[in-house]
Amino acid sequence: MHKFPIWKVGIFDFDLASILAILVTCVIVFVIARIAVRNLSMTKPTKMQNFMEWVVEFVRDLIANTQDLKKGKVYVSLAMTMIMFILVSNLIGLPFTIITEHHQPLSLFGHEIISQADINEGIADGFGGAEVSWWKSPTADLSITAALALTMFIVIHFEGLRRNRKHYLKHYFEPFWLFLPVNLIETFSKPLTLALRLYANIFAGEVLISTILKAGWFGIPLMAVWQGFSIFVAAIQAFLFTVLTMVYIAQATVHEEDHA
Repeated sequence: MHKFPIWKVGIFDFDLASILAILVTCVIVFVIARIAVRNLSMTKPTKMQNFMEWVVEFVRDLIANTQDLKKGKVYVSLAMTMIMFILVSNLIGLPFTIITEHHQPLSLFGHEIISQADINEGIADGFGGAEVSWWKSPTADLSITAALALTMFIVIHFEGLRRNRKHYLKHYFEPFWLFLPVNLIETFSKPLTLALRLYANIFAGEVLISTILKAGWFGIPLMAVWQGFSIFVAAIQAFLFTVLTMVYIAQATVHEEDHA
């Protein structure tokens, strides 16, 4: 695996490859959304409009399977944004990579990006210097998937307190108050599993791509097969993250009387 450019500012480490990929992902999602709502027509809808209408209906059905759509329709925009952002993030590292070789330390605004130790390590591995990759899928970075999961964690429990406070707080003590520690562990394990599942699948895919690339021309057939499979995995992981978030929101905001 190549090194990624880490911008060290004080106690903080910023992965420039992830930041670049996130910015590009946001632009792509925004452009897709903008194109989808341009020239809307009831009589002659464009192919993009038809596709986005299908996606909206898919998301609405997804939410309807977790809770009453009359109450859950407020989450359609959230789910749409989530599934589009995660899907693009999963796929953006597949088409190409950007790798540079550095023989001298590199800094940005006086803060180190590539150190002499990185260069020495690259030489020890048989390269001419530090091999640095400037491009990857954002979701191949655990800090990114953890941030996504933490954001959803906050939304889930904010909505539980806002819409279903009495029953939401009560469920921590069910079936008996002694189960409070167990229920708390379950609550905090949900964002952890969301983050790790997404990260592990996308990171493993990119590691395998890096391994296949080392095979040169002999790896081309396998690369084609793996790229196709990676698209499938990316779509499944975006779907799972979104549907589980909607399930967790429903669990926090819906109580038994709502199902009666």
